[in-house]
Amino acid sequence: MEVFLEVNSVLLTGFITSVLLFALTLVIALPLGLLMAFCSMSKFAPLSMFMKVVVWILRGTPLMLQIFAIFYLPGLLNLFVWPRMNTGWLWFDQTISTRFIAALVAFGINYAAYFSVIFKGGIENISNGQFEAGYVLGMTKRQIFFKVILLQVIKHILAPMSNEIITLIKDTSLANTISVYELIFYSKKFMLDGLVWPVFYAGAFYLLFVGLLTILFNKLEKKLGYFRT
Repeated sequence: MEVFLEVNSVLLTGFITSVLLFALTLVIALPLGLLMAFCSMSKFAPLSMFMKVVVWILRGTPLMLQIFAIFYLPGLLNLFVWPRMNTGWLWFDQTISTRFIAALVAFGINYAAYFSVIFKGGIENISNGQFEAGYVLGMTKRQIFFKVILLQVIKHILAPMSNEIITLIKDTSLANTISVYELIFYSKKFMLDGLVWPVFYAGAFYLLFVGLLTILFNKLEKKLGYFRT
């Protein structure tokens, strides 16, 4: 029983780190993805082409490779070395490691690329007739966007966006490849000590969180159900 409580406490600490990485990635990736979507839709051809190439590279290469690139390339290029830096940022009285920051940068950029494609599809799915109808009614561009377009875009992108967000919480396990002390890192450490069950027990944390996210997104879809025709 004592071993179980100790393992549970350690895994919970790792899971909190995973959730923090998940939440901060969304804070970065959602607005950045929207910006990337607007850039890729720009009528300025060089900007649009550049952004499409960036998105293509980010979506076409493994996330693990991007984590390695963000973490190791600055050192290889003699710019800086992540582990030698000190953020000074605290989380539960512990300093947030620069390895965590490197993983966050990689996750934020990678998921912004995926979100940009979803945002672009949602925006382009709205017919121009709705903009024209808004202008006929005397509405400003701001009113049309927030009162007519935005909720419809959210409805269109909710399903694919929810899939990516659910995938994100599972992908946070890749941060252990650069020794971020998240859930899988600790469970692997226990396995090296001869305890196999913590690896499977760690899956329960992910399963529970994914279940909560699924319930949340299902409720959001029902609330936006009045857009069905």
